Amino acid sequence: MARHWIATRWGAPETWEFGEFEVPAPARGEVTIRVRAAGVNPADAKHVAHPRPGAGLPVPIGYEVSGEITALGPGTRIGSGEARIGDEVVAFRVRGGYATEITVPADKVFAKPSTLSHAEAANLLLAGTTAAEMLAVTGAAPGETILLHGASGAVGVSVLQQARLRGIRVIGTAGEARADVVRGFGGIPVRHGVGLIARIRSAAGGPVVAALDAVGTDEAIDTSLELVADRRRIVTIAAPARAASDGFLAIAGSQPDSARFRDEVRAELIALAQNGDLVVPVALSLPLEAALDAQRIIATGHPGGKIALIP
Repeated sequence: MARHWIATRWGAPETWEFGEFEVPAPARGEVTIRVRAAGVNPADAKHVAHPRPGAGLPVPIGYEVSGEITALGPGTRIGSGEARIGDEVVAFRVRGGYATEITVPADKVFAKPSTLSHAEAANLLLAGTTAAEMLAVTGAAPGETILLHGASGAVGVSVLQQARLRGIRVIGTAGEARADVVRGFGGIPVRHGVGLIARIRSAAGGPVVAALDAVGTDEAIDTSLELVADRRRIVTIAAPARAASDGFLAIAGSQPDSARFRDEVRAELIALAQNGDLVVPVALSLPLEAALDAQRIIATGHPGGKIALIP
């Protein structure tokens, strides 16, 4: 029997249950994966905190994993092509990643980058595809200067790396203790707090053409609106209410256009990781049984890197 975390009622992670379940054998177009690491993301808790249209209980927790194939459905290929039992893979946009083993649609499974550990690979794609979409929807282009709020977080670090590869200059807000992280990934760190707009203007030395918000604070949104003239080039992943009221973009993996984009960009990000051009800082690995501890840490907003759960 496998083990997994599930939400049996809507609420905080403390209401989740950890128990045994029978992993179904893979049908055609499905793959069974022995999970070596599960990625931990704020969305894991957010999406079961309250009832959602079309979602029913129980809800298996976790959207991305790294592991190895233990079974393949008849005539089945994975998202990256041919596969065999024992191959190391990553899976993204799956249900129930906080588990020892899962059966998932094969088109969501890709060969794992050999350059990444399982803990790193399990945390590559949710943050990476979100970052890629933020750059895409704001039209960030080589030679431009953009503003990034939350630059030292998981999504922010991926934005910094992807922007640097494209020749995009990034002014990144962060706490003073995290300035070296922003600088290390190619950004220009600026401390948030009183005087932020003046510090950004000084660091930019010219126009800031787009703003990407990964924190959702009023300071971040107000600063973006002040500095970026074209609201079509402001995007948030954390303040949808402000986006609706102030007329700029909000994206989320649950939106059809976002889901489509994130699926399309998976292979590109995996290739970047394989080439060593995209890394995933992991702050902590915890046993699968410690999922609630992982959620408490990530809820602080300052874990210092990604967290992986290890069965």
